[in-house]
Amino acid sequence: MSVLLVLAAQAASPVCTTPAECAGQGVDTFLGTPERIWASVAALVALGGAVIGWLALRSVRRIGNGGRRGAIVALAAGLTGGLNGAVKLAVADGGLGTGNGVFGGALAVVLGLVGAVLGGLALAHSRRTELSG
Repeated sequence: MSVLLVLAAQAASPVCTTPAECAGQGVDTFLGTPERIWASVAALVALGGAVIGWLALRSVRRIGNGGRRGAIVALAAGLTGGLNGAVKLAVADGGLGTGNGVFGGALAVVLGLVGAVLGGLALAHSRRTELSG
């Protein structure tokens, strides 16, 4: 048996599919449930929107197109991540620590709002730079 197959089997073994399977298994199943994965992906998308929005806002005057592309990407990523986080919170059955992705959903909502605000500000500043320059 190859080393890669052994490592892949060990990596896949702690993943569980339901919160009942994850109960009492410890730290190894942190990303186990699909709900947590959904919330984590939403939070990562929202974080990407916040980072891109911050970079676009910081460099509005240095980029040739006024930073519009980065601002639009930040606005879209922030809204997408935030809305996915809000939907995840709406359909979650339990509270924190139940494997339903409540913390990731809440984090996605907050980061999505930050990304959308930063993207909107960068878009507004890029329009002002376009009009004045």
